Amino acid sequence: MTAPSDSARAKRLAVIGTAVFAAAPATVAGLLPWVVTRWKVHEPVPGGLPAQCAGVLLIGAGAAVITNSFVRFALEGMGTPAPFAPPKNLVVGGFYRYVRNPIYVAIGAAVVGQGLLFGEPKLFGLAALGAVPVVAFVRLHEEPTLERKFGAEYEEYRANVPRWLPRPTPWLPN
Repeated sequence: MTAPSDSARAKRLAVIGTAVFAAAPATVAGLLPWVVTRWKVHEPVPGGLPAQCAGVLLIGAGAAVITNSFVRFALEGMGTPAPFAPPKNLVVGGFYRYVRNPIYVAIGAAVVGQGLLFGEPKLFGLAALGAVPVVAFVRLHEEPTLERKFGAEYEEYRANVPRWLPRPTPWLPN
């Protein structure tokens, strides 16, 4: 086979794998909040309509960031966010120019947004509780793995892009 067809095949497999792995954030950001709330609005919603509008914005932004980030993994990284099918290239484009973990941040935003939309404080607790294993996984597995795999490229990225709180301007690699 020629290199271009191998590349097209790899890209196609990355897209398929990424689509399959998308079930994980959908479960955390959608199914678990539904189990807790059945998506019923508590009346009155603390904070009223402004809180609900902020919730809708967080949910929408979270969904957009998650979708864009998954596409980046497939097309730029030639892999998936899943540890069993990692990217071949370090993903540093799109929202990854602002924060190293946009998918995790977006999942948290979507869960908090649902808490605001439905007036359900349990979802704030779910977001906080869910952050504990995510932080442990990122620090103990993901970052050391990326450092071993991508070396100096990852070190430069890590030195310039924060882990959780987005930087105000996009980082552009040298």
